[in-house]
Formats: sequence, C-alpha cells, structure tokens
Amino acid sequence: MRTSSSRRHFLKTAITAPAVGTVFSRFLTMASANGITKDHSELRPVLDETTGLPLLRLPDGFRYQSFGWVGDKMSDGVITPEGHDGMAVISQNGDVITLCRNHEIRGSQSFGPEALTFDRKAGGGCANLQFDVKAGKWLKSWTSLAGTVQNCAGGPTPWGTWLSCEETVIGPKESFRDVQYHHEKHHGWVFEVPAEGTASLEPLKALGRFVHEALAIDPRDGIIYETEDRDTAGFYRFLPNEREVLTQGGGLQMLKVKGQSDLRTGASRGVRYEAEWVDIEDPERRNTPGKEDGLGVYSQGKEKGATTFGRLEGCWYGDGLVYFNCTNGGEAGLGQVWSFSPKDQTLQLVFQSPSHEILDSPDNLTVSPRGGLILCEDADLKPLRLHALSRKGTLKTVAINNIQLKKGQHLNLEGDFSGGEWAGACFSPDGKWLFVNIQDPGMTFAITGPWEELGV
Repeated sequence: MRTSSSRRHFLKTAITAPAVGTVFSRFLTMASANGITKDHSELRPVLDETTGLPLLRLPDGFRYQSFGWVGDKMSDGVITPEGHDGMAVISQNGDVITLCRNHEIRGSQSFGPEALTFDRKAGGGCANLQFDVKAGKWLKSWTSLAGTVQNCAGGPTPWGTWLSCEETVIGPKESFRDVQYHHEKHHGWVFEVPAEGTASLEPLKALGRFVHEALAIDPRDGIIYETEDRDTAGFYRFLPNEREVLTQGGGLQMLKVKGQSDLRTGASRGVRYEAEWVDIEDPERRNTPGKEDGLGVYSQGKEKGATTFGRLEGCWYGDGLVYFNCTNGGEAGLGQVWSFSPKDQTLQLVFQSPSHEILDSPDNLTVSPRGGLILCEDADLKPLRLHALSRKGTLKTVAINNIQLKKGQHLNLEGDFSGGEWAGACFSPDGKWLFVNIQDPGMTFAITGPWEELGV
C-alpha cells in the first residue's frame, strides 16, 4: 500500500517528533541521577462538549469532546462496536486528519460488511475516524477492518496506514476461558489498514503469530518493533524485505540483552544494557513443541538466550528511540517504561513504578511532539488515570476517568465506568489535540489545552 510523497513527509514528521530524542537523552540522564517525582496537581470535573456530562477530570484550561460511543451509528450505517483500544493518526489532508481505532473483541460475528471481513465468525476489527483540527470538530467514522479477534493495539506506518495487532493465537472453533467460539480461521496476526479504500485482509504472517500488543516503526530504515502481552514475553523486531510492502515478508528476531535473561525485575535505571538479536526460524509456530501454550515464537527465541519481559504492551517511536511499556514489570509488579536505541543497540529503563499511587499498570503509550510520554493506565482500581511523564522527569496525572452514568443520560448506558481503561492515546501532528479512548463502555475523546505547561 503506497502513498504520495507529501503524505509520506507528513507521516514521517508526525511519527518522528524531532524534539523527543534530544530531550529524552537529557531526561534519561537526569532521571537516573535525581529520580522521578509525582505531581499531584488538582484536577476538576469538566463537562463534555458533546453530551454535557462531566466524563473527565482535567487540569484548568483543558476542554474536550466525545465521539464514537459504543452503539452510535457510524457514517457507513454500521453500529459502533465496543472495546475501543489502540489508535493513531494515520493521515492528514489539510485540516482534516484520519485516525484508525482498534476494537478489542473476540465475538462470534463480524460487525462489518463482507468486503472488509477476514473471518465471518470473529467480532474484532477497526474503525476510521476523521477530525478537523482547525475547527475542533469530529466529522465522521466508518468501518475499516472486521472479522478479526481481539485487536488490541498496533501502530502507524510512515507511509500512511495502520498495523492492527491481534492479541490472541486462537484457532478455528476453539474455546477461551471456558467460552466456546466458532472462528473459521486461525488468528494471531497483524493486518494493514489504509486511511482510505479497502484493507487487503491478508494477514502479515511474517511478523509472527503470538499474543500481539503494539508495534512501532523506525522511519529511517523501516524496521518494525513488536511487543508481546504475556507474563513471559519477548520484544521483537521485523526486518522487511521491502519497505512499505510488508506482504513481501522479511525476518523476525527477538531481543537478547547481554547478561540479562530476565528483566521483569532486577533492572537498574540509568544503566545502558547492550542488546543483540536472535533469529526466529518459524514465525508462524503457535506453540512450544509438545505444549499448548501459545508461546511458539517466544520459546524459539528463549532457546537462543533471548530476554524475558513481563507483559509488554504500548510501543511508540520518537526521534531515534523506541519506547515500550512492561505492564507488570518491576519489583512492585506495577509497571516499567523502557527505551531502546536502534542506533546504539542499547536498552534503558526510563521509569519503574514503586506504588499504586504513583502509577499502576501502564498499557498504551505515545510520544508528544514536544517531548514527554503519555501513559494509559489499565489496572483493577477506580478511577483510572492518564499520566504524563514530562521531559523534566516529572510524572503527572493529566486526566481521570469520571464516567458515572445514570439511566437515561446517554444511549441507555448506566453504571460506574470510572474503572474503564485508557487506551489509544495519540496527538494530532500539531500537538494541540490528544485523542484517547476509554474502553468501557467505549468512546473516543479529543482533548485540548495548554499541554506545554504539563511538559508534554
């Protein structure tokens, strides 16, 4: 799937975020020396400009509008499904940007039309959304992929598409957690979704069959970095045979950190760990031989000395560095944030949560055009929070889920949804708007305000 040179330039600029690499080089040094502080600035309930309800708590000076609620009819007539998850801006035409949003659903029936459906008996997929950044207005949404399973996260490409990842290795007519499904095809793949037109529906099998979470692409060489959401997880990279044409295959490798077989605990901030890579001979292997464990890819790397992480999730590229979250890593089991330098082939621990109060289970993440990271929280607590790790080394809570709906307030939804996870955070190319989802009950927000005052 190719795109115009102007669109490629926009996307490369948007993905690269020029300020980030320099800023975070200083940040990593400072964080190692001084540690990271938590800013507990007060947040207040703010009324949604769409529904008039106080759905979020935000800092002074911020406003937002919701869109694409579960149950809303999209522009193509399809009802918006549940499970809003990973998301990114994938193209821009003047003031109008297009985002692609994952829907993390197993399901038993495709929610989209046959032309966009990979497996008729699978409920996951993607929707595209358009937003006018100058007018500050949502425009439309439509189905862009259907018939997949548990589309968790993924990542934008420099050529203007979205790579959607299945967080499963389920096969035809198999059960999961005592629920019988009737899928017609094997799952556990990555799919490419265009900003416009029809997805090819061809799974990119060379990127591996495992419990995918997210991925990030280095725009300088086209190498794709992938995360795996398992308690014993690997960090992978895919070397494509032809950039922008991933159907041409390539080589899959797993990260091996010298002298470190397991970095779920025992990691030190400020240390530059030397990295190398081991080849995965069979990227489509589902299980370890003789087992039904869904770790066929991971076990190949482990046999060659690759490093184990704990539940790798969000992954994003920012000017020379690849950032990724380890959701239950660290001594407290509450999360780590890592950065990998492709240039130096080194790995550094950026942050490790010491307590629930500071940060609990970071999932999706994104890099701000100004530097700094946005971390989406996904934990068993209420309310869940959205955090900013600033370029000065301060962790701030920048939004709190305040969704509590009474009967009749909106779309017949009722209940306390303040424990719904944050997901899919991404900025508009100009950095003025943050787009983010809350998975349960399911909606997308566009948030704007003085981000620079928060250091992101």
